[in-house]
Amino acid sequence: MLFSTHPKYLEHIAGRNHPERPERLNAVIAGSQLAEVADALTLLEPVAAPLEIVERVHPAAYLAHLKLVSESGGGRLDPDALVSSGSWDAALLAAGAGLTAIEAMQRGEADAAFCAVRPPGHHATRNESMGFCLISNVAVAAMALADQGERVMILDYDAHHGNGTEAVFVGDPRVLFVSLHQWPLYPGTGAARDVGVGDGYGYTMNIPMPPGSTGEHYERAFDELVAPRAAAFAPTWLIISAGFDGHRDDPITDLGLSSGDFALLTQRALTLVPVGRRLVMLEGGYDLDALRLCTASVLGALAGRDVQLEAPTSGGPGAHNVAGCVDIWAKISV
Repeated sequence: MLFSTHPKYLEHIAGRNHPERPERLNAVIAGSQLAEVADALTLLEPVAAPLEIVERVHPAAYLAHLKLVSESGGGRLDPDALVSSGSWDAALLAAGAGLTAIEAMQRGEADAAFCAVRPPGHHATRNESMGFCLISNVAVAAMALADQGERVMILDYDAHHGNGTEAVFVGDPRVLFVSLHQWPLYPGTGAARDVGVGDGYGYTMNIPMPPGSTGEHYERAFDELVAPRAAAFAPTWLIISAGFDGHRDDPITDLGLSSGDFALLTQRALTLVPVGRRLVMLEGGYDLDALRLCTASVLGALAGRDVQLEAPTSGGPGAHNVAGCVDIWAKISV
């Protein structure tokens, strides 16, 4: 199993007292040591993403502006994100981590990869940064695979809807985008009835969950919605947008998940594609201890080991939301 990170990720400074802070990366690395899977990990140094590949997702003008602001010493890009002088290099390395891991797995070097990157990416649209995100890291990786003829499934279980990733692929039948997220919550997108447009109709699945939702209902959503749609799509690659801000201790969300729930969700997802075609990329998560525990549990799942540092959760709301999504998808034919 590949574990990819880079010290330059620490040089992206999003602002004083900002939740997306360098200490998050240290917590994830601590989780990799706690996972009791050190013997299964192979360190992989990411290579910065080539601009011509990133430009398949983001226009050159947007990237040039991001680079200029960063190399001029930093500044504010949007209400949620400031960049520092180290942000441009960090962003290209974050986008490149997935590409580097994919190439290594295509050479047969590993069964799976976990990319501990920052800044995160799933809110970044084609033309603008949003919600702590600069470059859509997962979209860059998925686009590269789709351009190679692969059928790519993206599972986003960050508490926030991955609006940027969805926007890139909303009309693209080569990529199945699935998001389980809290509703209501920033950025206010991800309605269950948003299922794609044009040729991409039926290739976007949004499963909004109420505050307090537990793993019991997430697992039901996976079994009744995600697994059947994935079986019909028959993905050849899986990319997980692994945001751990759905943990019950996260300071900016209201879900009720534990690290044990993230392990179970990941285990289920891994069954959808063959070994050597499984890529996990870090998104959100803002409680440091929760980040550590969730990382350990997910790395355990990737290694085929049961690392249960917290029990899975049950009860609470969520059943009604899952049932509503099941009703919607019963009427969709693709």
